Amino acid sequence: MYRRVILISSFRVSEKRRIAVIPGDGIGKEVIPQAVRVLEAVGSDFAFTHFDWGAERYLADKTAVPADGFATLSSDFDAIFVGAFGDPRVPSNIHAKEILLGMRFKLDLFANVRPVRLMDVSLCPLKGVEPKDVDFVVVRENTEGVYGDLGGVFRQGTPDEIAIQEDVNTRKGVERIVRYAFEYCAANKKLDGSPRRRLLLCDKSNAMTHAGGLWQRVFKEVGGYYPQIDKQHMYVDALCMQMIRDPGQFDVIVTNNMFGDIITDLAAGLQGGLGMAASGNLHPGKTSMFEPVHGSAPPIAGKNIANPFGAILTAAMMLSHFGMTSKAERIEAAVLEAVRQKKTTTDIGGSLGTREAGDWVANYASH
Repeated sequence: MYRRVILISSFRVSEKRRIAVIPGDGIGKEVIPQAVRVLEAVGSDFAFTHFDWGAERYLADKTAVPADGFATLSSDFDAIFVGAFGDPRVPSNIHAKEILLGMRFKLDLFANVRPVRLMDVSLCPLKGVEPKDVDFVVVRENTEGVYGDLGGVFRQGTPDEIAIQEDVNTRKGVERIVRYAFEYCAANKKLDGSPRRRLLLCDKSNAMTHAGGLWQRVFKEVGGYYPQIDKQHMYVDALCMQMIRDPGQFDVIVTNNMFGDIITDLAAGLQGGLGMAASGNLHPGKTSMFEPVHGSAPPIAGKNIANPFGAILTAAMMLSHFGMTSKAERIEAAVLEAVRQKKTTTDIGGSLGTREAGDWVANYASH
């Protein structure tokens, strides 16, 4: 069975959850309603509040996020369920940056957790790879690195133009994500029920010596408190090659913001594409945000062909985060059965539309 991902949280199962729903742009407005319908089908005790943040609102009044928007999310909601942001009508997608990066930074969602699990052999492009061979998790630092937008451009538009982008790594930021990854590894199990026992640090410390050195030192120091966890290291370029050659060697990977962004898109290719990939942006004990990995995909938006399973599996992650494990497992089992019966969208071998695939999963999960 497609085993749930257990996220570290302190919620009691009996509490009613307040969920902020922000579908956003493009296919986000198609897949998130399907995921919400599945949550309702399994009887989740959620109170949903829908927000219109996205390109349409920005184009109408130039508001990406209301003045009290992030404070409201933090104080009034237990979790945020997000679709995708990005619209070619908005210059440089400035609204997407303000909303998505704003949530990550202002709510201090430092841990981006992305499970990489192959539900069915038919979804993997690699020959001879089975579900047991693709069952690992990437823990990505989510608030530092090059995404802080520090740097600048000098002599722009001239032959002597210089562009500098700073990669910021703090001791606090590195230590808390490394510690989170060790805790995650110690607390979670693999698809076959066996404990996770290996944590791999992915970096490029042979080239990025200053930042890489900090990560290496912290990894070694924090790792000393977890003697039961096998510590490993791999440069990011070698890891990309090994992920294709032998994905079964990976268990839990911890890495920085940019490398995590890159390798998880590669990893999504092992599990059926971005349409099957789920993620959580977490700060244990605080309001966290859950979003499918895919983007807004403007070319296919509004055509009822987008795969809703990434959003639906993200909803299951949110349930696990709240301790609602049996309901999360029902959703995951329904998605697995849909894949096996080809009750899916065309990108993974089926013939259904977005709404029809969501309907099928909701109906199956409701029983």
